[in-house]
Amino acid sequence: MANRAHGAATLSPAELPPRPETAAPALAGGWPLLGNLPEFQRDPVAMLSRGWREHGELFRFRLGPRKFVLFTGPEAHDFYFRAPEDELDAKPVYRFTVPIFGRGVAYDTSPEIMAEQLGFLFPALREAAMRKFALIMFDETKRFADALGAEGEIDLPHAMNELTVKIASRCLIGQEVRDRVDTGFAEAYHGLQNGINTLGFFLPRLPTAAHRNRDRARRKVAELFGGIMAARRRSGADPDDFMQTLMQARYKDGRALSDDEITGILLTVLFAGQHTSAVLATWTGLELLREPSYLARVRDEAEDVYGEAGAMSLDSLQQQVALDRAVRECERLHPPLILLIRKVLKPLRYGGRLVPAGTMAMVSPAVSHRLPHLFDDPERFVPDRFAPPASEDKQHHYALIGFGGGKHACMGKHFAYQQLKAIWTVLLDRFDFFLDAEFPRPNYGSWVTGPETPCRVRYSRRSGPSVFR
Repeated sequence: MANRAHGAATLSPAELPPRPETAAPALAGGWPLLGNLPEFQRDPVAMLSRGWREHGELFRFRLGPRKFVLFTGPEAHDFYFRAPEDELDAKPVYRFTVPIFGRGVAYDTSPEIMAEQLGFLFPALREAAMRKFALIMFDETKRFADALGAEGEIDLPHAMNELTVKIASRCLIGQEVRDRVDTGFAEAYHGLQNGINTLGFFLPRLPTAAHRNRDRARRKVAELFGGIMAARRRSGADPDDFMQTLMQARYKDGRALSDDEITGILLTVLFAGQHTSAVLATWTGLELLREPSYLARVRDEAEDVYGEAGAMSLDSLQQQVALDRAVRECERLHPPLILLIRKVLKPLRYGGRLVPAGTMAMVSPAVSHRLPHLFDDPERFVPDRFAPPASEDKQHHYALIGFGGGKHACMGKHFAYQQLKAIWTVLLDRFDFFLDAEFPRPNYGSWVTGPETPCRVRYSRRSGPSVFR
């Protein structure tokens, strides 16, 4: 019951009217017109980490004229990834991919058609396909290692990009594309990769040299894929690959896919299975090189597994838990996508804060993966944090978000893990590697964040027998 004093009523908390929601706190240090853009361009992860330290789970900032908020931590991630698409939508954000993937696919079509297109991908990632992929990954990495000779030097990001293009094109598209990697496809694909950059996110149609090269590369890839499809139709060939699956697929209304739609979906799959994998493969090698005791454990594990198995398979790769933990630790320390972004379509309410419609909402794996209350000694490479009893990734299903979450979680996560394990199993069996320079800094100028280049490592062939019989 309310108590009365001096003529005024004192209400219990339950009887009080709801407090008005307030905006998320603003990150200090913004400039007129530019907002926090100069600091963001210097080091986006340092800036966003500062925001978390000062304001916690949710804060706002400006990059030029655009307003952003950052959600940080597992509970905030859960809210973010569970939000329906009529509240938080990826499509307006990732329109910059349309010049690469093409019209009518991915983020240039309706949610219903996009869901159908994603449904075409499932057969390519089933267990039977992954078993076949393990053999391809081993074969391609062995060929790559054979071509390196006894000793030399490589630019590791370039080498991992070259190798993963060969693996992903052969696994996810078809043999004819793999056969053309060295005669034009790799160059065109590299031009498309360079079209995904920070400037392109804001101004995808700006006529820069990189964007003009991107558009020429897209036309070249379309001609290449179109020629292969035409040749298959003339000959009646029916290979067991994803290009053929799409050529035979039908939408729910019975319509066949156009060649340009097939090209766009194939490019979407290739980027999902290759671009981030190449970057993560590079960071994995670099971290193992500066942690020789753990590298020795990875080699010992391979000897144990392949002393019994004798040949690489999906089953043998799944037994390599030490290497698996190293890959996941590199995903934590060096997530290829440091930012995931959605547009707020309706006002959002989180923790008593109001995020207005029109705001760009982010989560940052690079920030969240180094939260000290989630990960012990978060700046260090410690793969055993994923082993029992610590199992730090099991604290919350959104503690580790290197491959996203919710409806837009990356379907190729397990393909990427399998590919990286196959690559480094073969290369560490064949060679010793040496990084003579300092450990490289991240290159934040690229949308997919690898190390600054050149990033050269020396190698020399190891003496003694291979673990593979």
